This record gives sequence, structure tokens and C-alpha cells, in this order.
Amino acid sequence: MTAHAQTVLICGATGTAGRAAAMALRDDGQSVIAYGRTAPDIEGIEAVTGSMQDTSALSAVFASHKIDSVVSCLASRSGTPSDAWAVDHGANLDLLAAAKHAGVGHFVLISAICVQKPRLAFQHAKLAFEDTLIRSGLPYSIVRPTAFFKSLSGQLDRLRAGKPYLMFGDGTLTACKPISDADLGRFIASCLTDSARQNAILPIGGPGPALTPRDMGKALFDALGISPGFAVFHPV
Repeated sequence: MTAHAQTVLICGATGTAGRAAAMALRDDGQSVIAYGRTAPDIEGIEAVTGSMQDTSALSAVFASHKIDSVVSCLASRSGTPSDAWAVDHGANLDLLAAAKHAGVGHFVLISAICVQKPRLAFQHAKLAFEDTLIRSGLPYSIVRPTAFFKSLSGQLDRLRAGKPYLMFGDGTLTACKPISDADLGRFIASCLTDSARQNAILPIGGPGPALTPRDMGKALFDALGISPGFAVFHPV
């Protein structure tokens, strides 16, 4: 329980990181309001439905609640250039503008570790918003998590159907420490109370040795008891 509970607006609470963050914030004693097109089914959290593109509806949430902090877990679903710039950049810009206008005291952004070497549209879009947030004058925390275990297990259905594990290149160029949903959620929530995690860019991964995509794929094949098969992913 926090010493002084805050009212926190979270956007993207139906996604993997967002849901974990919303529950961790709630468990930490914060008053959590989730805004988005779909209400997350999370006990103890107030849900307000609305589109991120509806700036009037978004502003109304700030007008009707005294929001202390904002947590953005917004992320494009497809990763295509148009979607990435509309969501990872554009929607976050609108959220930041509304937060600044309302006098919010802290903006926590969930980005991604891969923006360190941007190649894809969603990486460039996230990095561009990071820069805008840093220069906004609003206190911020930028969390850059590694791969989620959830994103890895998302390939299980493919493998069960006899399809190959998708990866970039030969699967050995990068390595990371995947993080669990709950661990990531707790780290995000801590940004509101730990001053060392404010006005900072925060790479975060899970415990254990770093794993390459090929290592991760092999672990999934081993768990399923089937012969490995890999394929190169070609992004848009």
C-alpha cells in the first residue's frame, strides 16, 4: 500500500503489459481508471470506454477526474507503418497533450528495448514519442522492457499446427532476458513511487541468462516434444 494513493489513468489496459500494470497499480493502493475502446475485466478498476482518436472524450476523462499520473501502455497491433505512427506516436501525442493541459504530475510510458537500434516503423514511432515526452517538461518514466513471455508463448499455436517458429535472420543476432507479465507490472507501478525511476529511461528484463530468439524457439519445441523448425520473419 502506498503512503499517498494517487489517481492513475492507464491507457492500453487490455494488452499484456497494460493489464499487468493496471493490476499492479491497484494492488499498490492506487485508484486506477482505464480508458480505451474496450473495458478491461479487472476487479477494482474503473473503466471508461472511448477511442484514443476521440480527443474530446479523452479530455472529458481528465476534466471529470483529478488525475495525478498517466501510464501509457499503448501499442500498435499490426506494427505496419501507418498503424505504428497512428498509435505508438499519434495516440500518445494526444494523450500527452491532454495530460499536460490537465496538470498531470507524471507520465509513464511503456516503450520497447528494441528502439535502441531502430529499424522498423513501430520502433521509429516509439522513439519519436520518447523524444517528445522527454522534451515536454512533464516528469516522465520511460520503461523499455525486453520480450514478454506472453509474446513467446503466442507462437505455441503455430508450432502445434506444424508451422515454423518465426524470427529475424538466423535468430542469433540478439539476445534478451524475457520478463513475466507480473514482474513487468510491478516495475511499472514502482515508477510512481520510486524517485530514482523518474525522469529516466529504464531498460528492464527478467532473471536468468540472456536468450536468443533461436534459444527461445528451441525451448518451445522442447516443451511440445516436437522437432524444431524455424523461418525468417520479413517485416512490412
